[in-house]
Amino acid sequence: MTDVFGDLVGQDEAVAMLRRAAASAAALLRTPVTVPAGGHDDLDALAEEYDGDPAPAPADPGAGMTHAWIFTGPPGSGRSVAARAFAAALECVHGTGCGSCPGCHTTLTGTHADVRLVVPEGLSIGVNEMRALVLRAASAPSGGRWQIVIIEDADRLTEAAGNALLKAIEEPPPRTVFLLCAPSTHPDDISVTIRSRCRVVPLRQPPPAAVAEVLVRRDGIAPDVAEWAAAAAQGHVGRARRLARDPEARQRRDAVLAVPRRLTGVGAAFDAASALIEAAEAEAAASVAEIDEAERTALQTALGAGGTGRGAAGAMRGAAGQLKDLEKRQKSRATRAQRDALDRALVDLAGFYRDAIVMALRAPVAPVHTDTASLAGAGAQKWDAEGSLRRLEAVLECRAAIEANVKPRIAVEAMMLALWRG
Repeated sequence: MTDVFGDLVGQDEAVAMLRRAAASAAALLRTPVTVPAGGHDDLDALAEEYDGDPAPAPADPGAGMTHAWIFTGPPGSGRSVAARAFAAALECVHGTGCGSCPGCHTTLTGTHADVRLVVPEGLSIGVNEMRALVLRAASAPSGGRWQIVIIEDADRLTEAAGNALLKAIEEPPPRTVFLLCAPSTHPDDISVTIRSRCRVVPLRQPPPAAVAEVLVRRDGIAPDVAEWAAAAAQGHVGRARRLARDPEARQRRDAVLAVPRRLTGVGAAFDAASALIEAAEAEAAASVAEIDEAERTALQTALGAGGTGRGAAGAMRGAAGQLKDLEKRQKSRATRAQRDALDRALVDLAGFYRDAIVMALRAPVAPVHTDTASLAGAGAQKWDAEGSLRRLEAVLECRAAIEANVKPRIAVEAMMLALWRG
């Protein structure tokens, strides 16, 4: 059985850093310490004081344990995978991230009592959710090791939520570790004050060969299919797995890559925009439908739906507010799912125009979409490198506009017109 870092693809430097930190953390737990009068211990200082045999002090002063980390990298690089793997290594009963002990297993499966995972279902993470999380994180670990908070997409923290988190990071509770995931340390993604109090673990886009290898080894996918999916997904491990295993995902991709030859006029551009938006909405609706129904059923049952006892009908009448709150959260999650689905389509489209640029310049670089290489080559002859670049910029500008909360339909229609006009 592989250890907890086995699924972190192509990140050797980051894995080495996290292994050293996990060893330092295990050493801290084996070393009696005196907690200062301020009420919390400085893990960096404790790591420097430790001089026992199990984990020698690393030569790199930044390799020890600390209470707050930021995992950065492009989509698909494995930010959340790295955070969960590190959390498992910290909770490992051997202190190594063996992958087989109860601490590793429960952390990786999401059932560890001392590991809390925050995954934003909507467009942002609000202050009330963050305050409740910080309050729970202040408790002592029930298993005697670490209390760990993992925040995926920490770039979606509202300003108030970021301030609540900052206070906890500035005055960390004993044995509490915060693991944040964000695309970068740019102030647009994470506040400067939070960044200054965290250790950064930079991740890179894994090479297609590494992604293909893990698909073959872990998922049993045929090597030729794995190589195609890894290239088409542009290093995004989760996307590559979906393309390799899900026929509907491949059909959606084919429809997106057919867009350039459909742009024959203004009307065709608006039709293509509508088709792209509707496909993203359908994909998002399918992805959240089961979860939405399960949540609604569970809430109705908890509120006494179907009950025949005295007061059951009155309880349901008074539950309208809670059902409305649930519908609001589900609507926010659906919006996020639609934007994520649309963004995946735009990434595929950007890859097509990237291939056209490469072919126009005759660069010795492999295409992203090998199955549409002939179409990209025809586009390169028609548009030349400059025209292909303008079209690629139009796709990237559309992604940026949607991220800035421009209505997706407006942004996509503007993009399609730009692609048609060149």
